Amino acid sequence: MINDKMEHRPQRLLAVFAHPDDETFICGGTLAKYAAEGVEITLVSATRGEMGRRMGNPPYLNRETIAAAREIELRQACDHLGVNELQFLDIRDKTVEFMDEEWLVGQIEHLITELRPDVILTFHETLGGHPDHCAIGKATTEAFRRAGQGELYFISFGDRMLQPERYGYTAQDIVAVDVQDHLAAKLAAFRAHRCQSEIDAWVWQRDDKALRHFGRYEYFIRGSQPQVS
Repeated sequence: MINDKMEHRPQRLLAVFAHPDDETFICGGTLAKYAAEGVEITLVSATRGEMGRRMGNPPYLNRETIAAAREIELRQACDHLGVNELQFLDIRDKTVEFMDEEWLVGQIEHLITELRPDVILTFHETLGGHPDHCAIGKATTEAFRRAGQGELYFISFGDRMLQPERYGYTAQDIVAVDVQDHLAAKLAAFRAHRCQSEIDAWVWQRDDKALRHFGRYEYFIRGSQPQVS
């Protein structure tokens, strides 16, 4: 049976992702839920997403303007989700995997030591999909191990972790967070990421119709425990 909550209700949560919109599109409901419960949330985005292929629909951005636009959109999304603090690592989009590993780990370890989060969210280093996702997940995992602070969870896409055995995990390794009461905030954050979500017609349907596209649960892999071989 999949667990329905994290080990402890956190007081401070650190989310370390690669791009603007990662926080909303993948686990926006969870961030909104914990923010509504008074958890202090710090979001770190490694890049400003300046190499993203979506430029609005129809396109109205270019390589010179997209970074600033996506930063503004991310700040608006954070407001909808209740994220307290936003930080950037100022890495060029699509180059996270090429950064000096010790530097990157050191940056994140410093944040963990400074913020002392109870929970850290990041990408899985091999299941993240995008190379930037995997690289920031790998660095955050190592920083977590060095800092020895809090609990680590890997975000996952959609409901794929309903079958965790396919990925080398068991149901006991998976946490399902019920975000039903926070889907309106998630939708508002989706819409804040306008240049990335305009192409998806369902996002802009009437609220009741758009909300049907979200699942009730968001799934996480326990990163504080070893993977099953």
